[in-house]
Amino acid sequence: MKRVLAAVLVVAGLTASAVMASVEDEIRARIQPVGEVCLQGEECGSAAAPTETASSGPRSGSEVYDAVCMACHTTGAAGAPKIGDTDAWAPRIDKGLDTLVSHAINGFNAMPAKGGCANCPDEEIQAAVEHLVEQSQ
Repeated sequence: MKRVLAAVLVVAGLTASAVMASVEDEIRARIQPVGEVCLQGEECGSAAAPTETASSGPRSGSEVYDAVCMACHTTGAAGAPKIGDTDAWAPRIDKGLDTLVSHAINGFNAMPAKGGCANCPDEEIQAAVEHLVEQSQ
């Protein structure tokens, strides 16, 4: 009987340590860093250097509007004319597309330059303005 009890305890001990090792591995996997910072001229710990992803080109006007402009131009925040409000947009459209694009790129009244999207190229801002105008005539 003592031998059976000893065998059961040994097996139970091995199982418990295997479970604990598995739990510890799961914890390490969950808290491991997602990346590292490498400075130019220094060796990095990982073998593969990060690669830049190629852009598929400029975003469409509606994509830029959805990502940047809609926060104000859907709600009218800070006096922004709402998309589709023909009465609010008519006097602005009368000033011409070049003026609207200039205001959007450089900022105008409460709107910051590029609507706050500092990394948006001018061509994307122009596409967003054209989208707004098309939807508001």
